[in-house]
Amino acid sequence: MNDENFEEELNEESFAEMFEASLSDVGQPLERGKKIEATILQIGAEWSFLDVGQKGEGVLASAELMDADGNPQYAVGDKIGAYFLSREGGELRFTTKVGGTGSGTEQLEEAFQSGIPVDGRIEKEIKGGFEVKLSGNVRAFCPYSQTGLRQADPAELIGQSLSFRITQFSERGRNIVVSHRAILDEEREEQRTSLRDTLKEGMVVKGTVTNIRDFGAFVDIGGLEGLLPISEISYGRVEDVSEILSTGQELEVAIKKIDWENNKFSFSLRDTLADPWSKVGSIYKVGGVHTGTVSRLAQFGAFVTLEDGVDGLVHISKLSDQRIRHPQDVVKVGQSLQVTIEKIDVEARRISLTLLSQEDEVGETSYSDTPSTSAAGFGSLGDLLKASQEKKQRKGKKRK
Repeated sequence: MNDENFEEELNEESFAEMFEASLSDVGQPLERGKKIEATILQIGAEWSFLDVGQKGEGVLASAELMDADGNPQYAVGDKIGAYFLSREGGELRFTTKVGGTGSGTEQLEEAFQSGIPVDGRIEKEIKGGFEVKLSGNVRAFCPYSQTGLRQADPAELIGQSLSFRITQFSERGRNIVVSHRAILDEEREEQRTSLRDTLKEGMVVKGTVTNIRDFGAFVDIGGLEGLLPISEISYGRVEDVSEILSTGQELEVAIKKIDWENNKFSFSLRDTLADPWSKVGSIYKVGGVHTGTVSRLAQFGAFVTLEDGVDGLVHISKLSDQRIRHPQDVVKVGQSLQVTIEKIDVEARRISLTLLSQEDEVGETSYSDTPSTSAAGFGSLGDLLKASQEKKQRKGKKRK
């Protein structure tokens, strides 16, 4: 070998070494199966090119950017998650998942080793879970607990095509276990990381009701799930959550509290609604006459709802001209009453009411006064109503 050939070969080797070194020096080192965020630079008929934060461009099969009908799902400039497969001749190969075609178990074993998702179709329900068809017509098993989906009827899953993570690969591909839940958990963790940087208390976000309980409802806002307490659903009193909300319902909620350390989050639907107390002082003012509904009885009086979120109290002393043991002796929950607003405490959000037929000589209403327990002078409900009627008749005669 002469000096000229030797120098040419040396230059070629040096260039190859420098090229490889330049690829590994830029960005984070790429390992087989590593997932990165890439930006689409160009979409071709067969191959697409990605900006992967390295010296060279990434290469991805364009078919992975299409939907089931062959229509583009992405455009140039979009960001996608891609898994690194290999570096060949300075070309960086990526994939989003192992597709429905391929060489079968060899490709699936590679996906298992590198943690790359695989496409699969749920074929049928079997004992303990589902049979899933993977690439190369290879059969796999997905336990019920690993579907990660909230369908009540397993039959609804039959025929669905989903992404799966291979969690077990043995007996040369004759025993394969897959999990869709692992994919969902990974996506939720990515969403959660993004939310941690942007989510603030007081923000209004969109969510989906995932579960109804006696004490409220759980809402998923995409990346995390929190509680919507029954007290935060409405300004009015809510007895049964299921009468207002349903599983799968989409709604906007305000973020009430964020606790990342203890993984606890709470929301409010009420805070996104107009406060009915804004009408107090305009529509509802002292001396105004309104029709309300008895919503709750206490020892000291009857609470009357003028509208959801606006309640007033008729003190027990103002429910009858005679002393009574308990408001239930003269009124009942659900009964309609005509009332006059006697007093408003805006700061305490309290309204004192009196029955329309009563005079105003009785003292101020209290939300906490406890009536005398003495039984003297008590009469039956019929006696009380009769006495009230007689009094009205006497008043009528006097006016004549």
